[in-house]
Amino acid sequence: MTEPKLAFIGGSGLYDMKGLTDREELDVETPFGAPSDSIVTGTVNGTRVAFLPRHGRGHRISPTEIPVRANLYALKSLGVERIISVSAVGSLREELKPLDLVVPDQLIDRTRSRVNTFFDDGIVAHVGFADPFCPVLSEVLAQSAETQGVTTHRGGTYVVMEGPQFSTRAESELYRSWGAGVIGMTGLPEAKLAREAEICYATMALVTDYDCWHETEDSVSVELIVENLTKNAEAAQRVIADLVNRVPATRECGCASALRDAIITRPELVPGETLERLSPLIEKYLSIKEVS
Repeated sequence: MTEPKLAFIGGSGLYDMKGLTDREELDVETPFGAPSDSIVTGTVNGTRVAFLPRHGRGHRISPTEIPVRANLYALKSLGVERIISVSAVGSLREELKPLDLVVPDQLIDRTRSRVNTFFDDGIVAHVGFADPFCPVLSEVLAQSAETQGVTTHRGGTYVVMEGPQFSTRAESELYRSWGAGVIGMTGLPEAKLAREAEICYATMALVTDYDCWHETEDSVSVELIVENLTKNAEAAQRVIADLVNRVPATRECGCASALRDAIITRPELVPGETLERLSPLIEKYLSIKEVS
């Protein structure tokens, strides 16, 4: 069966994809442990795709405990080249209203307790991350959302906090003073690991609330998030169905070659076990045969 080149990672409230035909559930083991859940593959409008619920079905995994390396490694090993991340976010700007969709183009990392690289145990790589989202995939996502009549905002900065607690008012006002647009808990290290894996990555950020800074709106709560995510789910499914036929057949963005000049360790010094473990990511640049 055709490999899924496009994958969707579902966030809070999105634990399955509707409309998939030829569904198959795959339990993929990786050197980094098991992914968050089984990976579901299927066909949408003639395109083979993969879907992974970030928190597991039933929302069992907290933001800090998400096995992000296993998730990205598993999708890479299945042949995935592009990922759309679906994430619930809080708004830090008046104009970004609950139920709006944001396609961010920048990130600020406020996480503290997460492993954010595949490259350890004897190998070091420094990938470029000035522009953390794939511009081609982000454009396709924005076009699909606008076509489906969803209020869409192009660009903006996504602050990724550690969680699982929500922000204090002081923190929320600080991020607003930085000019950030939305805040959430799951954009990183996903985006960094996707870049290391040479996977195009874009985020469908679904606004659920005004965080806690807004004087006249209710502060963020689980009940409010779930209520608004339910309302957003139908729109998100429409966007996904439209998007699959807009993705270009070939990749000409820099994401596809992010590792080309990034690996700094001398090949002969990289342990064989590390080369073998990272083979799906680096085999076109380094292999056990070439360095042994």
